[in-house]
Amino acid sequence: MIARIFFLIILAALLPDIYIYRRYLRHRFDLGLWQRLLWWLPGAAMVALTLVYAMIDNFAPDNLTWFNIYLFMLGLVVVPKVLFVLSSLMGRLVRRVFGLRRNWGNYVGLLLVLWQLYVLFTGSMIGTDRLAVNEVTIEFDDLPAAFDGYRIAQFSDIHLGSMRTELLERAVAEINKQHPDLIAFTGDIQNMRPQELTRFAPVLARLKAKDGVYSVLGNHDYSQYMPKLDEAHKRANERLTRSFQTSIGWNLLLNDNRIIRRSADSIVVAGEENDGRPPFPQKADLGKTLRGVSAQSFVVMLQHNPSAWRRSILPKSKAQLTLSGHTHGGQASFFGWRPTELLGREDAGLYREGNRALYVSTGLGGFVPFRFHMDPEVVVITLKKSRN
Repeated sequence: MIARIFFLIILAALLPDIYIYRRYLRHRFDLGLWQRLLWWLPGAAMVALTLVYAMIDNFAPDNLTWFNIYLFMLGLVVVPKVLFVLSSLMGRLVRRVFGLRRNWGNYVGLLLVLWQLYVLFTGSMIGTDRLAVNEVTIEFDDLPAAFDGYRIAQFSDIHLGSMRTELLERAVAEINKQHPDLIAFTGDIQNMRPQELTRFAPVLARLKAKDGVYSVLGNHDYSQYMPKLDEAHKRANERLTRSFQTSIGWNLLLNDNRIIRRSADSIVVAGEENDGRPPFPQKADLGKTLRGVSAQSFVVMLQHNPSAWRRSILPKSKAQLTLSGHTHGGQASFFGWRPTELLGREDAGLYREGNRALYVSTGLGGFVPFRFHMDPEVVVITLKKSRN
């Protein structure tokens, strides 16, 4: 993770310190040796830690507590200086162009720093404690009559290696309180390794629905985030991740489907493995997933990656409803705008194409425990038959 961007982090840690020191500290304050050391020490420490984490073979270290502290310190020490310096440089340019007496970029930079620190502390210490239960009603022309009012509780991206037990317990209680007909989990149960999962088994085993709990794998549920493992260990880890879900009573769908019956009517719950574009794993087999499913069936497709909806599910199947996760909604929303909107057309919430729909859950957790105005969510979807 850090190895991909360590050079940018080092530049961000050093260049603003140099600019601020040369521009505002060296000539205006009579700094002694210890004062100069105190100025340079935080940036030097972040550079050293960045180099340490860049040398880790895996996506992230085994101990995520210290790693998350490191990420928090980047937001506390490095990012504010970057914002201030960029604003100051822009202010200097504006000052020269318009002949202003003051560099107003410095004042704008200070305001940006205050706002960024508010985002950092709110997202790290408050946002991850919230839990939203979002209710959605979706109408379909061809929904079998017996399934009018059928309720599906969806949750996604719990990333148990970073999940607090208390939040997961609340989410499980909220799901059960909805008395859903079916529960759907749309992938990323872990961060990197199956050893993260065991202690959460009693909590997740409490999930109850009339027609059971159905799940699929996400990109984090394979072994790609531990590239130095040999193939035998990778396969063993993936078997452990899969067996964990079946051991707690979930129906894990690996390019497979199941039929749910109500009287003479039925719907199909289909689950693809992760359908991702590089660098995410491509394990999906749509033909295999829908094997034996008639063209007249009503299909609820579980697919972790929402980009698969337009890329393959819409053009190559007749699945009426697709449930996805993966994006986390960017884990942040700034005045209604999400960073993930830059990466895909469908990144959060409900999308329609004629009689077909996609719901993208913003998830419960995340590899990095941070949420700003993007609350962890449980989704309760009610299927309705159109009356037109």
